[in-house]
Amino acid sequence: MAIGPIQLIVLGFTHPDFRGEVIAELEKLRKTDTIRVIDAIAVHKDPQGTIAVEHLSNLSPAEAVELGSKIGALIGLGAAGQAGAESGAVAGAESAAEKGGVHPFNDADAWDVLADIPNDSAAALLLIEHHWAVPLRDAVARARGFRISDGFISPFDLIAIGLVNAEEAKELHDLETAGSKA
Repeated sequence: MAIGPIQLIVLGFTHPDFRGEVIAELEKLRKTDTIRVIDAIAVHKDPQGTIAVEHLSNLSPAEAVELGSKIGALIGLGAAGQAGAESGAVAGAESAAEKGGVHPFNDADAWDVLADIPNDSAAALLLIEHHWAVPLRDAVARARGFRISDGFISPFDLIAIGLVNAEEAKELHDLETAGSKA
């Protein structure tokens, strides 16, 4: 089975009020084979910046064993702390080299997700595989194309292209950022 494009999404919560809605939406997307949540962790930072981590997942037990904690390895937060993440990264690089090559990764490439999470807040880190994008990605590759960049567009940028009006953009922006205003 081809693996789809993978995305790490970091969602912040000032004062979380979880009622299962986010998990329910992720489950709907999984059932339609649109996405698969490869890994998910919740991170809480107290007012002093001390981090507590809880592993979340909608993977089956077999998938969880197969995939392990991928987010921790990506952001340097392993089950055995920083040392565990470093040893996991070394093992992964050695394995990739044995299989024909590894893309070098250095500190300049690093994204310090944990530093981006404000103190006295929480974040959900979701590592998502986009199943829907496999045929598109493969078609692009067959046409000798490649990804240059990607990103989410601000609702305010949609005004300039006529997709929404100013009032709609403000409503969308307010919806997207409502949790950051406590």
